[in-house]
Amino acid sequence: MSRSLRPRGDSAAAKARGYAPKDRRGRGSRLARGLLAAAAVATMVWAAPAGADSAAGGLPDALDTLLADPRMEGAAASVVVADADSGKVLYEHRGGDRLLPASNTKLLTSTAAMDVLGPGYRFGTDVLATGRRHGATLSGDLYLRGTGDPTLLAADYDKLAAKVAAAGVRRVTGRLVADDTFFDDQRLGRSWAADDESAYYSAQISALSVAPDTDYDTGTVIVQAEPGAHQGDRPHVTLTPKTGYVHLDVRATTGPADSDADITVERGHGTNDIVVDGSVPAGGDTAKEWVSVWDPTGYAAAVFKDALAAHGVRVAGDTRLGAATPNDARPLAGHRSMTLSDLLIPFLKLSNNMHAEILTKAMGEKTAGRGTWTDGLTAVDTYLKGLGVDTSRLRQVDGSGLSRMDMVPAAVFTQVLTAARHEPWYDDWYRGLPVACDPDRFTGGSLRSRMCDTPAALNARGKTGSLTGASALSGYVTDASGRELAYSILLNNYLADSVEDIEDAVVVTLASSTPDKTVTVKPTTPHTTTRGGAPATAGPRGLECDWRKPAPC
Repeated sequence: MSRSLRPRGDSAAAKARGYAPKDRRGRGSRLARGLLAAAAVATMVWAAPAGADSAAGGLPDALDTLLADPRMEGAAASVVVADADSGKVLYEHRGGDRLLPASNTKLLTSTAAMDVLGPGYRFGTDVLATGRRHGATLSGDLYLRGTGDPTLLAADYDKLAAKVAAAGVRRVTGRLVADDTFFDDQRLGRSWAADDESAYYSAQISALSVAPDTDYDTGTVIVQAEPGAHQGDRPHVTLTPKTGYVHLDVRATTGPADSDADITVERGHGTNDIVVDGSVPAGGDTAKEWVSVWDPTGYAAAVFKDALAAHGVRVAGDTRLGAATPNDARPLAGHRSMTLSDLLIPFLKLSNNMHAEILTKAMGEKTAGRGTWTDGLTAVDTYLKGLGVDTSRLRQVDGSGLSRMDMVPAAVFTQVLTAARHEPWYDDWYRGLPVACDPDRFTGGSLRSRMCDTPAALNARGKTGSLTGASALSGYVTDASGRELAYSILLNNYLADSVEDIEDAVVVTLASSTPDKTVTVKPTTPHTTTRGGAPATAGPRGLECDWRKPAPC
């Protein structure tokens, strides 16, 4: 797949911000929450509020009018609004219809992960040895064993290598063995698009991998193209992290200073050969693109072996991938990831697909002893049933929503949103949701340029989702009376470039209204308002804004 290279506007990712949540209600039992949610869905009714504008017909007519936007002609919508405290459904438009949820699927995966794995869950990566030590020589094999940590950077592998050297090992007579058996060997999700194979947001899933930066886009490398000194010169192309695991075939040139950057990056199917073609303007910025690698286990092993060499540890044998560590292997070094609570920040704010899939397989290993999609999705299904969700009404085939086989009604999302408020981990999970119009990438996330200069700004929180012909927004917003609402908006099968402004108008209408008065807000097409005044436009193929780097949202 060909991917355009563009200058990246963001510097290294900021650290996750702290959040002081408001006081939440007491936590009820799982059974009580399930009964409450089920009762709410069974009574999807709206009583027109007293004092509402009789011409508009109150909130139902206001929202119905928004959903009647001409761009939705021939399309499909599933929308539910509920009181976040009681779960009572206040508005419903085909709330039981199954639609493609895109990344709203991450709401199901993330809540289940918090329940199954726990907010304090950490991924572990260890280095172990077999055989005997003879001074600085290990007469045996060195094992690198992973459990799926999506946050491992090249710097973390360097620290592991430094610990091996500090343990006195300078030579390994055997092999370096990369143990990724914590997960199965199915690398790509069900029905993921073939033309997304080299896209960073569709990277392969392994229990051992490398992230190139602190967005933690695991399983990818960053290709950087710096213009040559003069027109016609070959650009200087580098990789982050520096690795020989992928091969660069640079065919690009430096174009005129007044030309546009027109560079593409393509990784061949089944290979790590990356072709960089096109041109970059003389004197222009360095262009960057994130590209997935083929077989992240081998990628991790290569980065670690380079780190060992840098610390004076030589491995004489070959590298072997996918073999289990013997039970009698001795530990030499270890690394533990951030907690799941902290991982939710890059996961949900930036809608990271690989985090979702890794957590899904981790849940499978935790509940069934098998790190597979099948077992992980069974764990999600079991969690949802405990909330009272009728899981026969939905289909989930991956953790991220990248598959177009996922089908979920809006009513399920509002059930999960209202039930989650009674979980002991709710505050940590809520902190991970993007915040409307907060410009910080690790606070506003994929909502950072939306609903600015409205009552929803710095008020609404929600999970975005978009694929070609599918857009979704589900979360929470406080209305003008101080009442917190849970909402889910799923829009499918439209032909327009974007319908995000319809979603925004629904949420802003909720934020502007009270139980007694509805304030109708009209969509603005396209939604171009940002806090900094720069346009926020829909990207190619309806992708999530944070999947398009540098992200315009």
